[in-house]
Amino acid sequence: MDADTSASNPARDLTPARRGSGPRTRIQTTARTAPRVRSWFRVGFALSVGALLAWHLVDAVLQLTSLLTLLLLAVFIAVSLEPVVAWLVRRGLRRTWAVTVVVTGLGVVLAGLLAVVVPPVDDEVNALVDAVPGWLQQLHDHQSTLGRIEDHYHLIARAKAQLGSGGSASGVFGGVLGAGRLLLSTVTSAVIVVSVTLYVMAALPAIKAFCYRFVPRSRRPGVEEITEEILSRTGRYMLGNVLTSAVAGLATFVWCAATGVPYAGALGVFVALMDLVPMVGSTIGGIVVSLVALSISLPVALATAGFYIAFRLLEDYLIMPRAMKFAVDVHPIVTVVAVLLGGALLGLVGALVAVPAAVALGLVLDEYVFPRTDNT
Repeated sequence: MDADTSASNPARDLTPARRGSGPRTRIQTTARTAPRVRSWFRVGFALSVGALLAWHLVDAVLQLTSLLTLLLLAVFIAVSLEPVVAWLVRRGLRRTWAVTVVVTGLGVVLAGLLAVVVPPVDDEVNALVDAVPGWLQQLHDHQSTLGRIEDHYHLIARAKAQLGSGGSASGVFGGVLGAGRLLLSTVTSAVIVVSVTLYVMAALPAIKAFCYRFVPRSRRPGVEEITEEILSRTGRYMLGNVLTSAVAGLATFVWCAATGVPYAGALGVFVALMDLVPMVGSTIGGIVVSLVALSISLPVALATAGFYIAFRLLEDYLIMPRAMKFAVDVHPIVTVVAVLLGGALLGLVGALVAVPAAVALGLVLDEYVFPRTDNT
């Protein structure tokens, strides 16, 4: 009977290997591996799309670097002027009128600087234009220095040959076109900075209130407090920096007027503007003034260099500490590193905003990071 039963049900005699080789089993195995294949395809597709979008985003940010730099400069100027605007508001002026007074004052100062700088530059340009005919005449005089140079190098013939070629003409046209583009770009950048600065100055309270809404209500008071402290220190830092720059410009004017170095007013304005850049600005200004002093004599140039070395020590150890006493408290090493990194990333604008950025980073670390690490 067992033989009959086994004979009537041959499926019982199948070994496990033979049971697993049926068509239904292969279908089930294929059904199990198909979702895995589709899942890996989805992961790969998602990664590819994500990488492509990230690359386009980085490329867009790099293309907008100049615009973002201008916006950063405008916001920085508005924040730097905020203490003056807030002081006028506390005196009873409406914010619109306070901003108008500050902007008018800046316009008057800028007009005064242009009145000091433009006349020397205009005189030099006129002197250069007037000297060109005399130089051309000397080129044809074989007894003059320029004439002997012309006889040896044939400058006029080379210039005519270059101007007569089509490539050179296109190069000259391209240079003129490039100069026009540079002028247009400069004017456009100035308009963008001024417009954004005025808007931020007028709407700074509303902008801060809008940004605070992204912070949870439970943490909002602390964030508001640390933000106001950062903005306050940034404004005080810039006011102190402007004060020390004004001192540097006035000292340059007095020294140049006393020693007979030409363009005392223009050089004073140049040194004052360069002194706004921390660490390296005053040094660059001193080098330029010393080179201009060479037009008088070598002893005057050496004396000018010694004057700037002494003034730099006086500024670092007496003027700057007193001006920055209530503004910022940053270690000198942090200041140097911040200026170098800011200048490498964003150029002059980066070097200018580097110290306030270091101050903000220090406040954030003291408020949120160091308390947690000290308690663990």
